[in-house]
Amino acid sequence: MSMQPESDVVSLAPGPYDACIEACQACATACDTCAGACLSEGKAAHMAACIRNDIDCAEICRLAAGMMARRSDHALMVCKLCAAICHACAAECRKHPEDHCQACADACEMCEAQCLEMIQ
Repeated sequence: MSMQPESDVVSLAPGPYDACIEACQACATACDTCAGACLSEGKAAHMAACIRNDIDCAEICRLAAGMMARRSDHALMVCKLCAAICHACAAECRKHPEDHCQACADACEMCEAQCLEMIQ
């Protein structure tokens, strides 16, 4: 038996943001993984742009996912920025042949597409 009044129970029914939230979360994880791998490969200076993009992208994806989960009035503005940063991160990662960079680019492209769908 729940201790919360029914009016305070959060619905876990699928919502309009769910696919985008999932894409943002997956992208943030892929970007964190890519940045970590780039740093551990011993060529961080060569991969500096990739690492910076990964960190920026992971942060905006987490912000966008949180704002959508809260149904923030500003979520769509953040989704627009998220799409642009995902696009930039994917473009940078595509320049590098490493598997983690290609996986990151894939996740960024998926997230960009989901964010663009949200703002249309």
